[in-house]
Amino acid sequence: MPDHASPSPATRSDAPDASATSATPEGTPAPSRLRTVIGTGVGNALEWYDWNVYAIFTPFFASQFFPSADPTSALLSTLAIFAVGFLMRPLGGLVFGRLSDRKGRRAAMVGSIALAAAGSLLIGLAPTYATIGVGASALLVFARLVQGLAHGGELPAAQTYVAEMAPRERRGLWSSLIYVSGTSGIMVATVLAAVLSSFLSEDQLHAWGWRVPFVVGGLLGLYALIMRLRLEETDAFEKQADTPDPEPGTSVWRGFWENRAACLRVIGLTLGGTVVYYTWAVSAPAQAISLKGIEASSALWAGVLANLVFLVALPLFGALSDRVGRKPILYGSYIGGAVLAFPLNWFIQDQAWQLAVSMTTAMLFMSAGAAITPAVFAEMFPTRLRTTGVGFPYAIAVAACGGSAPYLQTWLTSNGNGDLFLGYTVVLLLLALAVVHRMPETKNTDLT
Repeated sequence: MPDHASPSPATRSDAPDASATSATPEGTPAPSRLRTVIGTGVGNALEWYDWNVYAIFTPFFASQFFPSADPTSALLSTLAIFAVGFLMRPLGGLVFGRLSDRKGRRAAMVGSIALAAAGSLLIGLAPTYATIGVGASALLVFARLVQGLAHGGELPAAQTYVAEMAPRERRGLWSSLIYVSGTSGIMVATVLAAVLSSFLSEDQLHAWGWRVPFVVGGLLGLYALIMRLRLEETDAFEKQADTPDPEPGTSVWRGFWENRAACLRVIGLTLGGTVVYYTWAVSAPAQAISLKGIEASSALWAGVLANLVFLVALPLFGALSDRVGRKPILYGSYIGGAVLAFPLNWFIQDQAWQLAVSMTTAMLFMSAGAAITPAVFAEMFPTRLRTTGVGFPYAIAVAACGGSAPYLQTWLTSNGNGDLFLGYTVVLLLLALAVVHRMPETKNTDLT
């Protein structure tokens, strides 16, 4: 990914003067550019890895944290905790967003990755229900709350960092790094799950195999922490930090009010996108295993194929948005998702190839919007509020609809009401289309 691997102070285009945008990426030593990409990408990948590992391995470890007499109840309880973790995201978006806007993007990214790694290690090493009873359930809840707090600040800080480092005329392409790295994390989780399910028996996966990916996630987080400690700060933040505040003491809530239209756009665009994403990219293999009876390793490899297509499509749509604008790409993404919601779900019966076709198609349309939303969000806000302005409303939307999506889908589908969930998804995508229709085009916007 050479286009993603060359962020440097010389290429940042947050200042309106021509000299800030005329320099080339070659002006910065390659090791510095590489640290930027790895430090941002690995940490962002960990967030997506964590959530995907939890969703994939839920059928295997649910009975380890809850009474195993009723497997369905244990599964629903574990999915409920998946949703509970999202409740901390708004607080994480506010805390780490404020830290990013006051102390720097790097400080927020370091703090968020440290908490994420700790949460993953805690789940991987936690005693089971058979050992300490309800204490195991409490530890799982605590770990997910810690991860929710961390991940609530991770994505907005990372995407703000990338957007501010990118050349203005290629910000759409560069913003796809967020989902490229995130999808890479999902693929690592999915491949690891497929390998474990291929080499371990079902009894071994239930007994201890599920711990492996959580411990790996914790170690990955420690590596990302070291890389982020070596990152440079963005020019946009440093320039703002050196400029006297025209209204010292202004509260963050006043900033939200002054930028309320942008905050509402973030929520409107996120609601539909996050439900579609968690439905297809995160929980589809687990749903196919639990509710459709598709063999575990086949379902997981179908997920790997779909994510490969998604990964390839992301930079293509990001680059296209730099040429034709952000709005046409968003229109195509949300219209495709709404039109295909029912057919793609009905197509999945009891075969892994059906899952692969549906996941790949859904994620191809999803990739169009996912690639450029980091750029779109960054282009809506001033530097002094950029991370908080994106992070808090984004986290509210994800907490409201993203974390509950796997639980809601499982509950409704198991009761024969799966079409209600599909209708709910279509309504949220239509809301996103209305937001796109009313929003201004932001391509080539200066980040000031």
